[in-house]
Amino acid sequence: MEKNLAAAVEHEVFQALQMCSEKLGLKAFVIGGYVRDFLLKRPCKDIDIVVEGKGIALAKAFSRATNSRDVVIYERFGTAMVRYKDFEVEFVGARKESYRKNSRKPIVEAGSLKDDQLRRDFTINALSISLNKENFGMLQDPFEGLADLKAGIIRTPRDPKVTFSDDPLRMMRCIRFATQLDFEIEASTYKGIIENKQRIKIVSPERIHVEINKIILANPPSKGFKLLFNTGLLHLIFPELANMHGREFIDGRGHKDNFYHTLKVLDNITQYTDNLWLRWAAILHDIAKPLTKRYEPEIGWSFHGHEDKGARMVPKIFRRLRLPLNDQMRYVQKLVRLHQRPIALVEEHVSDSAIRRLIFEAGDHLQDLLTLCRADITSKNPNKVKRYLENYELLATRIKEVEERDQLRNWQPPVTGDIIMKAFNLQPSRTVGLIKTEVREAILDGLIPNDKELAIAYMYKIAPKYL
Repeated sequence: MEKNLAAAVEHEVFQALQMCSEKLGLKAFVIGGYVRDFLLKRPCKDIDIVVEGKGIALAKAFSRATNSRDVVIYERFGTAMVRYKDFEVEFVGARKESYRKNSRKPIVEAGSLKDDQLRRDFTINALSISLNKENFGMLQDPFEGLADLKAGIIRTPRDPKVTFSDDPLRMMRCIRFATQLDFEIEASTYKGIIENKQRIKIVSPERIHVEINKIILANPPSKGFKLLFNTGLLHLIFPELANMHGREFIDGRGHKDNFYHTLKVLDNITQYTDNLWLRWAAILHDIAKPLTKRYEPEIGWSFHGHEDKGARMVPKIFRRLRLPLNDQMRYVQKLVRLHQRPIALVEEHVSDSAIRRLIFEAGDHLQDLLTLCRADITSKNPNKVKRYLENYELLATRIKEVEERDQLRNWQPPVTGDIIMKAFNLQPSRTVGLIKTEVREAILDGLIPNDKELAIAYMYKIAPKYL
């Protein structure tokens, strides 16, 4: 398709690329995401350049011409990256690829622009713009990617069975693009995912979780998880979430579908935050409900203890998906463990003692916990939603009052283990922990004020029963 997109390449970075490629006698094209996003009027600072010839040679010439010192060369892969102002420019030689059955690593040969476009994952990512003097700014669109872009369709340039079998991560990328762009997946491409879903097993968890995170950060993300479920991919990469699907009925009494409830909570929370890990907490807050589900004729369905069991599941899920096992994991684990607590406070009389404990246990993450709980209101009854939200506002006011009066934010109990050991000539032991816990609980219960001298006096009072 002949279409002039000179406006897409009018920035000085492209002028420099054109000059350098002409001096070297190379043919260069900007391809993929930058072209797609320009046509969609989306911002993009990542520029992929494909070169008919040696991409590294053009990268080196470009870095010299623009005085860019931030250059990374990957000789083994024939690629390079140059940071220029706020752009990140990646270079690769045009190539053909073929794949072995049990590997995503391609066998690479030099090729033409058309070969390189054919190896791209989707037609909308195979669009390129010439940076060559004779046709500078002309769109190269051999697979009707522009038409697919206008129609809002994700489609593979080749037989999808080949595309997805060669590199199964493309199935995740397909669903991710459909979610981010709110596009539909073309029928044969969708069928290709279903037929090749088992191939996802050869993809590393690290690559999979990158795509999951991008789906989570989309607005709204539920579309992506529904596609993962309906194609069968979710059952292979995140079985705990897939297992939440469905409803069970006994004596005509059923529970809600916890899979779709979770997706609703996830969509709800996107209205409040783009914090990835808070969104992960939304995904995992009810993850243990299938394992704690019980039916009792007197009360119906219950999921007692799902918050504690769910918190214990978080490290295992993070470990399997190679998500960070650090503060982010502990943050998600804490919110999963505590997510029922504000709900209980909303539904019953709120004592100062209960609020003190919530402030103490949630710490810096109290507001995020309340955000998660607000998102957890998924009733279809607008009056019920309104009432719950109003109750949360009342709870937030009470929390602020107690917090300001008792100064419990980031609170550390005034009586430490060291104070106890010095006072009673003790070594580290269970006895020290018991005394420390009782003093802390007395402050949280309001039996004594949050005052160091009074807390130490209370310590001497209660210690004899432990010594």
